[in-house]
Amino acid sequence: MQIKINEQNYTLDDHLSAGEVRDRIKADADLLIVNGFPVSPDTLLRDGDLLILIRRGEIPGADELDALLTARHTPGVHGVVKQSTVGIAGVGGLGSAIAIALARTGIGHLIIADFDVVEPSNLNRQQYFIDQIGMPKVYALRDTLARINPQARVTAAHLRLTSANLSEVFGHAQVLVEAFDLAEQKVMLVETFAARFPDRPIVTGSGMAGYGPANTIQTHRVAGSLYLCGDGATAAAPGTGLMAPRVGVAAHHQANAVLRLLLGCDPVSEKA
Repeated sequence: MQIKINEQNYTLDDHLSAGEVRDRIKADADLLIVNGFPVSPDTLLRDGDLLILIRRGEIPGADELDALLTARHTPGVHGVVKQSTVGIAGVGGLGSAIAIALARTGIGHLIIADFDVVEPSNLNRQQYFIDQIGMPKVYALRDTLARINPQARVTAAHLRLTSANLSEVFGHAQVLVEAFDLAEQKVMLVETFAARFPDRPIVTGSGMAGYGPANTIQTHRVAGSLYLCGDGATAAAPGTGLMAPRVGVAAHHQANAVLRLLLGCDPVSEKA
């Protein structure tokens, strides 16, 4: 029979159990997964099955992890994203979630920039932990991303972005993500980057406060290569706070727009 074991093709005798194959291929594996489901060692394998053998606590090697990601994303997609560089300006509620989504997608190089530190109030929507309170956000997020995807290279810039240092920080980014809080910061970032790198896309966010319907958050093309994700209206205000669910919806709109741009697809429509 023909089966895949940890995403590699094998030709084996018929009527073998998952445990028998484990003993031949990876004897120290204590978790056996067949076609996405944990199974007992006496489970019989069939032609075409996908068997994953894992030793609990073991970190996959670079080649094995790459093979596993390739299988999930398809070779063509993974081959592009792992060679890509994405910049993220601001790593609060939007930026930290975007960075995690892109790291899980297999982006090869993430440039993250923010001057802020983790505060207790951030934990209601931002991708940080209690034991990271007081740390610069970019360093805390870099540590988290390394735990998720150690193959992703993360450049962490702990500074306040200005028109003077923007090119130095994000000069290698193929796509820039705007994830600031303040309107004047957003304008500075978009205008400066667009002027210096007119052919590179910018994905910005606006309008995701409160707990209104998630379906009102959409991705729009504003002009040229500038895209906006959000409802464009619902800003944080007394009685309308920033909350994890809706901020997360907007963040993943932005992450998906980045992925589509890297793959040569229109972030707004089905056309390429």
